[in-house]
Amino acid sequence: MAYTDTVREERHVAPAHYSMKIDSFSLLSDMVANSYLEQYESREFEASGYKWKLVLYPNGDKSTNGDGYISLYLVIADTTGFRPGWEINAIFKLFVYDQLQDKYLTIGDGRLRRFCAIKNKWGFPQMLPLSIFNNASNGYLIGDSCVFGAEVFVVKSEGKGEHFSMITDPSDGTFTWEVQYFSGLTGEFYYSQVYLAGGHEWKLKLFPNGQIKQRGKYLSLFLELDNHTNYHTGWKLFVGFTLRIKDQVRSHHHEKTIHTWFSASENDWGLGSFISLSDIKNPSNNFIVNDTLIVEGVLNRLSVHKDFA
Repeated sequence: MAYTDTVREERHVAPAHYSMKIDSFSLLSDMVANSYLEQYESREFEASGYKWKLVLYPNGDKSTNGDGYISLYLVIADTTGFRPGWEINAIFKLFVYDQLQDKYLTIGDGRLRRFCAIKNKWGFPQMLPLSIFNNASNGYLIGDSCVFGAEVFVVKSEGKGEHFSMITDPSDGTFTWEVQYFSGLTGEFYYSQVYLAGGHEWKLKLFPNGQIKQRGKYLSLFLELDNHTNYHTGWKLFVGFTLRIKDQVRSHHHEKTIHTWFSASENDWGLGSFISLSDIKNPSNNFIVNDTLIVEGVLNRLSVHKDFA
């Protein structure tokens, strides 16, 4: 990661998860310079439910173009008991303390980094130029003492989600209701039997003399989802459906198609002014034959919601 790729900000608040104070920094620098490791590893610390450590290259990580810089990395420290193929996704920031201004310089890139068996270390090979770090007027190294730190926030998948899809013209999606003795219906509304279609239970609701404002003028017709009280909180179902009054002689049916969302607060949909009573009772329309009205509901489109884990 290049020096210019990082986002650098200053703040007064200390690192949330770990701080590493180093006294006698020059001695540490000399020591690692004369060893084959070229690095100093902090103790393990816990953050977001996992164990981590900081790896500091006081003279720069030369293997990743860090020569002439302070290089600092975050490493996942203890993977004992992790299952094969494990991975941990985290957003992190690394810190260096400005002792003169009592501020922390934070270094990060805001990206979600995937720690796994083949890549267990992320960080900044060009965290801070040594020329800036070693200059006491910048406040990072005072009296041969300095402080580094880290914040780590792991993004954990809860394994919850939903799968949304649409089906068209389900095979069981047409249901027919023969309303007999239509002329003798005196109730405000009537329900059909319950039909199982598209994995849901439906029924038709008929107002033979109209609903409220349409009373005496229109026949009102609705499609209602019958078993909605069994659904999870916040459920919704997209439905495209056709309501139909059948012409029993010439197939000149009267029908309306509606596309809408059913929900707990709106579990039935239809039209208060579906068809005028004068048209229903006109013998030439053939809607009522032998005092029987034939009503149909047809599901054209239906959403399918499934949970997955």
